[in-house]
Amino acid sequence: MAKTWHEWEKPLLDLEEGIQKLRDLVPKAPPDKAAQLEKQIEEFEKKRDTFLRVKYGRLGPWERTLVARADNRPYTLDYVRAIVTDWVELHGDRRYGDDKAMIAGLGKIDGISCVIVGQQKGRDLKQRQFRNFGMAKPEGYRKAIRMFEMADRFGLPVISFIDTPAADPGVDSESRGISEAIAAGMSSLFGVGVPTIAVIIGEGGSGGAIGIGACNRVLMLENSIYSVIPPEGCAAILWREPTAGDKAASALKLTAQHALDLGLIDEIIPESFGGAHRNPAETAKNVEEAVVRHLRELMVYDRDTLRTDRYAKFRAMGVFTADEAFTL
Repeated sequence: MAKTWHEWEKPLLDLEEGIQKLRDLVPKAPPDKAAQLEKQIEEFEKKRDTFLRVKYGRLGPWERTLVARADNRPYTLDYVRAIVTDWVELHGDRRYGDDKAMIAGLGKIDGISCVIVGQQKGRDLKQRQFRNFGMAKPEGYRKAIRMFEMADRFGLPVISFIDTPAADPGVDSESRGISEAIAAGMSSLFGVGVPTIAVIIGEGGSGGAIGIGACNRVLMLENSIYSVIPPEGCAAILWREPTAGDKAASALKLTAQHALDLGLIDEIIPESFGGAHRNPAETAKNVEEAVVRHLRELMVYDRDTLRTDRYAKFRAMGVFTADEAFTL
């Protein structure tokens, strides 16, 4: 699928196209001309790398939101294929159906057997419709709950990959109890006596994220976002201006650094140079290293300690004093 380029990325697009055109000319050129072309390619690549280093080093909240939603950003199944061995996907909630927006299964990460859940968005229109754009329905969260209960019975750690704009907001989901399903997912995670780790790999949207994200450790990729509402929705509600997403993104404090500063997450996982989509393998390696490190730290604790730690972590969130001033 072709990448969607944003306005601030246009200089990068020009450089990438220039590099590709020169590379296409090299095989057809005589040796002396080919050497000149290779030198030009090297110069273009230096300019590209400089742009990436400078621009990606100072992305604002709205720009990070766009990167988190990038068409070619790695999704849950990409990380599963990259870092999970002996993967077996499981289907259905044993009540209503199988939600394709929620992936669930068993596998090993660095030899550690785990239960793995996560949202899956889809690359093209057909896949996105099949996956409901990564917005899970009640049966998706109940499938996840089924996995959490299985993990608790068999003593397996839980790894959640979060990438969703929100839970499904449709009438059918409301009638089948989407809010109850999200709350039950949180309750189930708070009750399990095994290590739990959530990794926000793209969008961490509202209840859609927290329904599988109430974990002992919450990690975020550096260009992912974590928010109670998408910026456009916030802008539409507060200012009746859906196009003011950039303004809302700043007010929402939705970046990984904001989340770390506010105590909502435990670690920011670095992405590959220029974003996860530029080198998915390197980013997956960083994710694996962080997940395994936190897993091994948590695996020394007993069941009661894990539950207490998880409960205390989330009870401490959102505490503020009455004299603090908040402005939008």
